[in-house]
Amino acid sequence: MAVGVIATLKIQEGKNAEFEKTFLDLAEKVRANEGGCNFYELHVSKTDPQEYKVLEQYATAEDLAKHGQTDYFKAANGALASVVAAAPQVEVLDSVG
Repeated sequence: MAVGVIATLKIQEGKNAEFEKTFLDLAEKVRANEGGCNFYELHVSKTDPQEYKVLEQYATAEDLAKHGQTDYFKAANGALASVVAAAPQVEVLDSVG
């Protein structure tokens, strides 16, 4: 069963460009290296330009667990720590059907 993730990230004022550059680099690596990742897409809120949502889907829970253990994910998280305004809110979901 596929596993979905919605991660909500609040970014500090003036740090959007830095956040997007780092995140889009991460997303490129995820897509290139994680066959179990069905999609990994960044979206920005239309009502709050400091709020981003990452929509993710993995073929299995194991694929999601592997994602969090990659060197490039860990490096991106370290880099993003200086631009986020708060800890990410992460919701993990089971696919239906």
